[in-house]
Amino acid sequence: MRGIGRAPASPTPAATRLPPTAAPLLDFASLLRRFGFAVAPEQSVTFMRAVTLLGPRSMSDIYEAALASLAPPPERRAEFEALFRDFFFGEATITGDTSGDDEETAVRDDAGARWRENVDVRDMEGGALASAAEQLGVRGFAGAADPLAPFRRDFATSLPMRRSFRHFTVRTRGRLDLRRSLRDIVRADGDVPAPRLRRRAEVARRVILLIDISGSMKRHTADHLRLAHCVVQAAAAAEVFTLGTRLTRITPALRTRAPELALRRAAALVEDWDGGTRIGPTLLAFLSVPRYAAMARGAAIIIVSDALERGDPSQMVTAMTRLAGRAHRLSLATPLAGDPRFRPATAALRAILPLLDDLVDGSSLPALTSFLLTLARPASSAATVWRHR
Repeated sequence: MRGIGRAPASPTPAATRLPPTAAPLLDFASLLRRFGFAVAPEQSVTFMRAVTLLGPRSMSDIYEAALASLAPPPERRAEFEALFRDFFFGEATITGDTSGDDEETAVRDDAGARWRENVDVRDMEGGALASAAEQLGVRGFAGAADPLAPFRRDFATSLPMRRSFRHFTVRTRGRLDLRRSLRDIVRADGDVPAPRLRRRAEVARRVILLIDISGSMKRHTADHLRLAHCVVQAAAAAEVFTLGTRLTRITPALRTRAPELALRRAAALVEDWDGGTRIGPTLLAFLSVPRYAAMARGAAIIIVSDALERGDPSQMVTAMTRLAGRAHRLSLATPLAGDPRFRPATAALRAILPLLDDLVDGSSLPALTSFLLTLARPASSAATVWRHR
């Protein structure tokens, strides 16, 4: 008889599990939400159905499906495309104001792909050691004794900390864990056992090193790269970029444990050794890549550069203002500060000094390591420190 009999069995978890190929599509929709795009769950389902319907035969089909189903607003179309390329290709497409001259700042990430940014770089004179001319080259690093062993040992415990969203159970000096306490009461049939306590875990903040490799920094570059290798090896979360006429992420190369091999791999990644200087445009390129800008949030950012920006420093000031708004601590380590007569007297340094937490000596490894080991201590405004010198 109809309607009589066993009810159909509910689908098993294995039957309802999404295929592995659907996971990147859902992850991309989640990425859009993290960057402020309004993506409803129904749109994510529609996106997967559209990709299924189209085949897909190429990545352009997936892009068209995402554009039609996830519906980014017209004014954020460029940001949507940048996120798509960054997520699916590991590439960064940066767009900027193309009015002015035709100089470009290239961004190279760990995937080795380069996408160009048309940034307005005005050809003005200024900065005796700074140049805007792009000069590509390679570098080699000779072996040397390791003076950084004490720093490598102490750095991991000298990092600034932040409270994590994760909790762990403690016996004393914690807050009441109501959920686990109620669960214990139910298990004990109403008896009140000792309450459960929990405390938020603390984790080390991310450290970001932005190293100037222009011609004016040539004699310091090898030391700075060796220090960057130690930072990546010692810190739980660290990122290293080189700044010249291009922006290059070299963190994957520096994860190699052997120092000389790591430096050779980093040297192979970077194409603009000892070239010109575009500090402002390269910092803006860093901020224009969504993945990199997310790294900067709440991080300790150290820029190792002489800060000899040529001409109008407005782009550098804009980039430093945005970095200061994102970073937990923003520091500039300049080799020029190794001279006792040094004062932040250039137009660029005077403009960015109020934005800095630290303006320190970056002329030697002992000076830099001493500063990095104090990152966990409270910072004073760089403007206040230098006003009293």
